[in-house]
Amino acid sequence: MTERLSDTARAEALQTLTGWFHDEVSDAITREVRFKDFRTAFGFMTQVALSAEKLGHHPDWSNSYGRVVITLSTHDAGGLTEKDIALAKIIDALV
Repeated sequence: MTERLSDTARAEALQTLTGWFHDEVSDAITREVRFKDFRTAFGFMTQVALSAEKLGHHPDWSNSYGRVVITLSTHDAGGLTEKDIALAKIIDALV
């Protein structure tokens, strides 16, 4: 099982990400991304899905037209782990 990040490691990791917000209660990070239309948003989600599949780590997300909301947390660890940070960095690069 993957270990949750310590408070210090989490704070350091969040400084390397763009636009992600930490929810202390759920120990998850969330980012909202807006696109010009549904097709562009869906194309982005497809790219994220392929990367997530390679990592074996999948986001919780929703889509409404050009808006995508992504939440990352490692459920079996009960919070934020290196897996989440790795996927967030890939997502940042795709935006």
